[in-house]
Amino acid sequence: MLADSKMKEENTLKTGTTTVGIVCSDGIILAADKRVTLGGGYIVNQDIEKVIILTDNIAVTMAGNVSDVQLLLKLLKAEIQIKKMRREKEGTVKEAANLLARMVYNNIRKMSMLPGISHFLLAGKDETGMHLYDIYPDGSINEVKTFVASGSGSVYGAYSVFDTLYKEGININDGIKLVVKAINAAMQRDTASGGGIDVITITDKGIKKVLAKQMNTKLEI
Repeated sequence: MLADSKMKEENTLKTGTTTVGIVCSDGIILAADKRVTLGGGYIVNQDIEKVIILTDNIAVTMAGNVSDVQLLLKLLKAEIQIKKMRREKEGTVKEAANLLARMVYNNIRKMSMLPGISHFLLAGKDETGMHLYDIYPDGSINEVKTFVASGSGSVYGAYSVFDTLYKEGININDGIKLVVKAINAAMQRDTASGGGIDVITITDKGIKKVLAKQMNTKLEI
């Protein structure tokens, strides 16, 4: 039974990943790499989007087991739409973050042959302002005021870049350059991170994808 469980876990698609979020003076930036691995070794996909736009004002990054994070985000998006129709108005970013945290909490505690591991960074704007939340794999939640990184690549370079170069009051334009440096630093050392990068910004004008770049690793002679 233990051998079967281990084999199933090794055959689970994982985003591995590096995802980051930073708070700027004029908005919030979310970014992530694009690689998916099988058991942390075999590269399955080099072009998956890990920064998902949920509504006109809320976006989220995903890390963890692909099946878990995809299902949770589908459920979250549906719940947000249902609440909007019932209230006839947009919900707050905090409500969306708390809802996702509760889903993560329940998911990881279900009896299963595979642990439902997921980690999200959720950000958005509402009538109270701009907000960035870190939703841990155990379902706990923390509002971030500066910067945050998740996934295997966070400890391989992303946090080092932020600790060194992040400055309070940084603007969106400089922030974009900073998150690209952070993702790139992680990809240099973390085998589970790579493939390219997606970057979105959340400002008073709404959500905008500002960068979607895939790495070209083919050699031609």
